[in-house]
Amino acid sequence: MAAVEQRRVDDDEAGLRLDRWFKLHYPGLGFGQLQKLLRSGQIRVDGGRAKSDTRVTPGQMIRVPPMAVDSHSGERPVSNKPLTANTIKGQNDGDVLAQMVIYEDDKVIVFNKPAGLAVQGGSGLTRHVDDMLESWRNRKGEKPRLVHRLDRDTSGILVVARTRGAATALTKAFRERETKKLYWALVKGVPAPHEGKISTYLKKEQTPDGDRMRIAKHGEEGADHALSYYRVVDQVAQNFSWLELEPHTGRTHQLRIHMLHLGHPIVGDPKYFEHDTNWEFPGGVQKRLHLHARRIIIPHPNGGVIDHIAPLPQHMRQTFNLFGFDEAELED
Repeated sequence: MAAVEQRRVDDDEAGLRLDRWFKLHYPGLGFGQLQKLLRSGQIRVDGGRAKSDTRVTPGQMIRVPPMAVDSHSGERPVSNKPLTANTIKGQNDGDVLAQMVIYEDDKVIVFNKPAGLAVQGGSGLTRHVDDMLESWRNRKGEKPRLVHRLDRDTSGILVVARTRGAATALTKAFRERETKKLYWALVKGVPAPHEGKISTYLKKEQTPDGDRMRIAKHGEEGADHALSYYRVVDQVAQNFSWLELEPHTGRTHQLRIHMLHLGHPIVGDPKYFEHDTNWEFPGGVQKRLHLHARRIIIPHPNGGVIDHIAPLPQHMRQTFNLFGFDEAELED
C-alpha cells in the first residue's frame, strides 16, 4: 500500500474548495469515500481536521492517506501502435492526445508528437496540437498551454504545461536556456570533423513556398544568432550519417538550415534538402524529414527535473533498421 503523502497547495489553487482540490488531483476518488476520509480525520490540512467546503490557500500542506485510487500523474506505457498524421484521422482529439502522452502529472504533460501534425495553426491547417488541447481543459476551465514548438514535419518530445504557473516556470526555463534538447537526424554524407558546433546568424524570408530561413550576416536587420552542436553517432560509408544534434538557441528551422550550411542536409527535408541531379534517393528510405526530438531535460515547476525520451517515428525506425543503426548506442 502507498505511504501517506503531504502535498502542497500551489499558488494557482488559491481559494479552491477542498473537495474540488481532491477532484482535480484524484479524479477517481468518489464523493462518499472523500467524506469518510474527512470524517475520520485521515485527510488533514496543515495538521488540522477539515471539511469538504474548506477553502485552501497556497502553501498549505494537505495530508493524503493511502487510497485505492491514483493521482492523475506518472508514466504511461508507450503504445506499440505507430502513431502518424494518417492514423489519427477520424479519431477525436482527446484520444489522439492520450496516445501521444509519454509522461504526465498535475503540472506537466510530455507528448511524443507524430511527424506531420502541426503544433499551431497556419495557412491551410485544419488540425493542430494547440487546438486539440481544448479537449483537455481541466475542471477549473484551464486549457493546457504550449511552452515551446516543433516544426510540423519534426517528430518527438513536446512539453505542455497544465497550469498558468507551470507555463510561466517552463517558459522561463526555455528562455534562460536551462533546458537540454537532443535531436536525432539522418543526414546526407558524413560531417568532418565528427563533432563540432555551428554558429551563424539566421533570418526568415518569405518565398512562394512559404517561410524559409537563410544564413545572414552579423548585424543584418532581423537576423538572430543561432548556435547548434552536432556529433556523428554512426555512418553508412560516406553516404549517410546518424547525428545527435543539440540546439543551444531555438530559432525557426535552426537545425535544418544549420545542417544544410554544413553541407549535410537532413534526409527528406522538403525545404532544405539539396542535392545534385545525379543523386538518387535510397530505396527503402521514405521521403520524409528524418529529424526527431529525442530527449529533453528541463527543471520541473515543482522542483526536480523532467527527463524523458521519445521513441522514433515509424519512418525513421525503418531507416535505422535498413542501415543497421543500433539505438542502444545512445541509451543511458
